Amino acid sequence: MKLTGAQALIKSLEMQGVEVIFGLPGGAILPVYDPIIDSPIRHILVRHEQGAGHMAEGYAQVTNRPGVAMVTSGPAATNIVTPLANAYMDSTPMVVITGQVATSSIGTDAFQEADTTGITMSITKHNWLITDAAEIPEVVAEAFHVATNGRPGPVLIDVPKDVSNQMMDWYWPDAVDLPGFKPTTKGHPRSIQAAARMIKEARRPVLYVGGGVIRAGASGALLALAEKTGIPVVTTLMARGAFPDSHPLCLGMPGMHGNYSAVTAMQKSDLLVTLGARFDDRVTGKLSGFAPEAKVIHVDIDPAELSKIRHADIPIVGDVRSVIEDLIEALDKGEAGEMVQADLTPWISRIREWQKLYPLSYDRDGTGNGLKPQYVIETLSSLTPEGSILASGVGQHQMWASQYWRFDHPNAWVNSGGLGTMGYAVPASIGAKVGRPDKMVWAVDGDGCFQMTAQELVTASAERIPVKIALLNNAYLGMVRQWQEMFYDQRYSEVYLSPDLPDYVKWAEAMGCVALRVEAPEEVAPAIEKANDINDRPVVIEFRIDSSEKVYPMVPAGASNDEIVLGPSYGGAR
Repeated sequence: MKLTGAQALIKSLEMQGVEVIFGLPGGAILPVYDPIIDSPIRHILVRHEQGAGHMAEGYAQVTNRPGVAMVTSGPAATNIVTPLANAYMDSTPMVVITGQVATSSIGTDAFQEADTTGITMSITKHNWLITDAAEIPEVVAEAFHVATNGRPGPVLIDVPKDVSNQMMDWYWPDAVDLPGFKPTTKGHPRSIQAAARMIKEARRPVLYVGGGVIRAGASGALLALAEKTGIPVVTTLMARGAFPDSHPLCLGMPGMHGNYSAVTAMQKSDLLVTLGARFDDRVTGKLSGFAPEAKVIHVDIDPAELSKIRHADIPIVGDVRSVIEDLIEALDKGEAGEMVQADLTPWISRIREWQKLYPLSYDRDGTGNGLKPQYVIETLSSLTPEGSILASGVGQHQMWASQYWRFDHPNAWVNSGGLGTMGYAVPASIGAKVGRPDKMVWAVDGDGCFQMTAQELVTASAERIPVKIALLNNAYLGMVRQWQEMFYDQRYSEVYLSPDLPDYVKWAEAMGCVALRVEAPEEVAPAIEKANDINDRPVVIEFRIDSSEKVYPMVPAGASNDEIVLGPSYGGAR
């Protein structure tokens, strides 16, 4: 069967089971857009290429399947660089297809030419520049294999326009053969036995859980391990929901804005069982002062992460789900002996005391300069159906969302962790709703973030994707303002945004959304309930929140986690 390269590309995506593409056409990719008309694949037309990438990320984060985005050459390709970098940092599987100028024009500074493969080399697991249409099926199969195997991540396929128009004989490869890409999935048995012995001997252990547990579908195995051993669990920003917040062993989020009990348990531990986490600087604080008495068992599918930041006493390369399951077995039999471990009662009692003395707290009675954002998140969490999905932008609202939303399920928290990309929430929530149309999807966004990517609500309205946006409007770039207040003598340089410009209600309505404004506590619940009942279009609720409110607890940058600041409710620093 003879096909054009463009037809072969779309057919290859169909062979991979792709259901949806997020994209925006243009000159170099135009040939590929023609066969989409005859394809069962749904195409969602975005309003900016960055939105296409973030939608693909949101789709991937809730489905654990690779999101697919397609854009044209030059500025379109550079516009999707941010989502690629974001996906690379957060290990999100994504396949991006970019158009390219004709092969004869590459290197001539042709119209809308950019060295896309060169630009994205450091922020993709791999990328391909196709020079012959006959390569397309094999490259697409390889791209999906690389994106989803080993440590997940983004890949990119750059397709010159003449290659899209070239004829080829259709085929589909029987298998993917990449000799240099053979991820280790099974942990070494001796290392697992050694880890089991170390766990049994520990008196102050903590399960330090990262986003790799969610990517590996290992939440069930993690729950079994925690309940078998009685070891308390901390879940990083990227791992919220990997272990139920409602479980007695859950300590919540550690790190710069983590719960006191989670931060301090890690600091005082004698063993960190690190599962799919990477000792991010936001978790460790000052590295030399981080968990000084703790030995480290580090499990990760990416060998480059082991001992990269913190020395691992027992490094284990492998799929975290497989390793946890083997570890549970090793705790019962083999060289580690029967499941008899040190008495953790004193350790758990100590943690319970921290939880009692230093819970998350804010001034619930204060009026201040508007609504308390924490109250908004708490109310939102309590009024949404079980299993709803929450997306967030980046900044104060992201931290409040992680702190005050109840996460009991994996793949229900969509956010930008490693790169910290403002503007992520709106497009990512749209992608999440496309991936899980059966779930209610809310996004918590800040006014600074919202202004960066709000135009994608036009996409949501046009495509009838009923996401719901809780816009926390404090008229500032809130996290930057917090730092300037705390560390720059309240010298507020270029952080004021204005509460009324733009008029968010009118803007949201102009984009086809139902829009509400909330200014008083008694209005919060009725507005959320009204939004929950609207399922045929997007909804935006602007919450006018207290502009002076800060995120606590906080470990100042460069400080040790022992220097955690609890906030005004506790008289400041510990």
